[in-house]
Amino acid sequence: MAVHIRLMRIGKRKRPYYRIVVSDQRNARGSAYLESLGYYHPMEKDCPTKIDLEKFSDWIGKGAQPTLIVQNIVNKIKKAGASN
Repeated sequence: MAVHIRLMRIGKRKRPYYRIVVSDQRNARGSAYLESLGYYHPMEKDCPTKIDLEKFSDWIGKGAQPTLIVQNIVNKIKKAGASN
């Protein structure tokens, strides 16, 4: 079973926000997922984002592949955490 860490779109039309989820590659973007790791709100002013980095690392260790966008979000969070 190929597992990906990806964004699942939720929210209203023209007001998207995303849940960061672990899902089987064969499932559709908005269908069932294995675990929710956090959220991402790109339309908000300060772009609130939350992700459980411990769970993220666990899934990476199990062989899950993050999408490019999710990897960029995680890198920004790690960089912001390191600068504080």
